[in-house]
Amino acid sequence: MDMTPAQWVYLAGLASLIIVMVARKNVVVPAIAATFLTAVTFTGSVPGGLSSVFRASLVAASELFNIFLIIALVTAMLAALKAIGAEHRMVAPFRRLMVNGPIAYVVLFVVTYVFALFFWPTPTLALIAAILLPAAIRAGLSPMGGAIAIAIAGQGMALASDYVIGVAPSLSASGANVSADRIADRALVLSWVVGIVALAMSYVMTVRRRRPSLATAAEHSPEMSASMPRRAELATAGVAAGGGSGGTSEQLGHALATKQPPREALEDGGAAPIDAVLDDDPADQRGQDWRAKLFAVLVPVSFGALLVYMLLGRFTNLVSVDDGAGASLVGGLAALLLLAVAVTSDGVRSLESCAEHVVDGLTFAFKAMGVVIPIAGFVFIGISDFSGRIMGLAEDATAPGFLFDAIGSVQEHIPNNPIVIMFAVLLAGMTVGLDGSGWAGLPLTGSLSEALSPHAGVDTATLAAIAQNGASWTGGGTLVIWSSLIAVATFCGVSVVDLARKLFLPVVTGLVVSTVVAAIIW
Repeated sequence: MDMTPAQWVYLAGLASLIIVMVARKNVVVPAIAATFLTAVTFTGSVPGGLSSVFRASLVAASELFNIFLIIALVTAMLAALKAIGAEHRMVAPFRRLMVNGPIAYVVLFVVTYVFALFFWPTPTLALIAAILLPAAIRAGLSPMGGAIAIAIAGQGMALASDYVIGVAPSLSASGANVSADRIADRALVLSWVVGIVALAMSYVMTVRRRRPSLATAAEHSPEMSASMPRRAELATAGVAAGGGSGGTSEQLGHALATKQPPREALEDGGAAPIDAVLDDDPADQRGQDWRAKLFAVLVPVSFGALLVYMLLGRFTNLVSVDDGAGASLVGGLAALLLLAVAVTSDGVRSLESCAEHVVDGLTFAFKAMGVVIPIAGFVFIGISDFSGRIMGLAEDATAPGFLFDAIGSVQEHIPNNPIVIMFAVLLAGMTVGLDGSGWAGLPLTGSLSEALSPHAGVDTATLAAIAQNGASWTGGGTLVIWSSLIAVATFCGVSVVDLARKLFLPVVTGLVVSTVVAAIIW
């Protein structure tokens, strides 16, 4: 089958997006231009092309607004917790577990992963660096070892699956036309494989061989470590403002991490001991210590119970959970917790403070996810389920699927080996992740996964999960130094170049192993 001009234009636009992502530039301009040219070529109408640009973004926004809303609600809840000092108290008890370097390495990894699943990595990073990292270093873990554990757990494992909040699976599903829950389940397993391999290799290759020197121990003493979040503000803000293609994944949390000055920083810019910060923080001074303690327990317990409920609904018949209901459950719980925090801490003023937090959350959500809308619009114009609406075709007209038609026209040249196609999808995910955001290209890789699935003989959700892991581990903050890895390195006081170099082989090996595991079990 010969390719039509519209198919060639769409593929050229797709190639331009990938090239711009690799070059770490913003992809909004090529996405809009490619949408316009594809529509004009297919319809033969310039006014139709102009309308298609608008409708493409409108369709994408309507399909993805649930993601915007959950980001806004979770962000608002975190801001409310931060206002009463509860976020610090949630992680402080884990300091007592760090009795030596190896145990500190594991504790940092586990705590970072669990908290990053629920609150995203960057807000978690600020807490870990202020509370747990100094204790880990005193226990015998090097700063580089701490940075490796934090990056693998948060910027890698938690971000690659995004299992609880579900933004990444929803983005992948928007292009793959399959259930986000199915993608999330597979992405979770693959992220575990990558994380375990990377964690073990990094320990053998780097952590075990490094011991903190006296100078390093002095640098990371409690008095100095209290100012670590302050030192990282500029680096974190820089990642949030730049972020390659405009940023998605980690920028969801960057604003929270930098919105307010760290509570550890004194008015004169000096540092205070960590223990003093915990024992005499602003929340205590306002008489809200009991509220901070209450919600430091209530919030993790509530989200933990919700996770258990969701897992029971997915894997047993004990409870009934609708497909894709995870995001709405998380969003609803975050909204109720936001309300509880605001009412108990602000009283009558909670009517205003709660609304302020929601508005701030929506602002953060649109800043972080706005770049995805035109990209998703371009992807959707290549999918027959959306292209008719975007280009204003008659209801009885056959809507084109440019990407699938193009792949079908070269079907005889595509290898039918599922292993080859799995690794090709992994490479595609890692390529779009080079922009430094990790999630901007997920609708694209999801669409590619659906198109290649029949030739591979592999479930679309599996291919989408492989691509999602590749994109997230690469751009989310473990392999490229222009990502949120900058914030990890700065918080931990290590070179971002050295950190990326030490993570490269373990993470890439983990991605390869996970793809082989996917081929075996699915």
